[in-house]
Amino acid sequence: MPIRITLDDVLAAKNMKAKQVAAIIEVSETHLSLFRTGKVRGVRFSTLAKLCAALDCQPGDLIAYTRAAADL
Repeated sequence: MPIRITLDDVLAAKNMKAKQVAAIIEVSETHLSLFRTGKVRGVRFSTLAKLCAALDCQPGDLIAYTRAAADL
């Protein structure tokens, strides 16, 4: 899939655990784990905004897109 979730990279750079972030943004650890592994079909903008606020980052820091020839 050309969309990759890079939350683990941001967590490592910020020296934070997913459990901490889940508590800060008030979502379950399970929900955050599904997002981290890319096993969700979508993400609410409100959740994305909370993640960005908690991690002091931009949405593009959490989600990466790699264009494939088939995407054209």
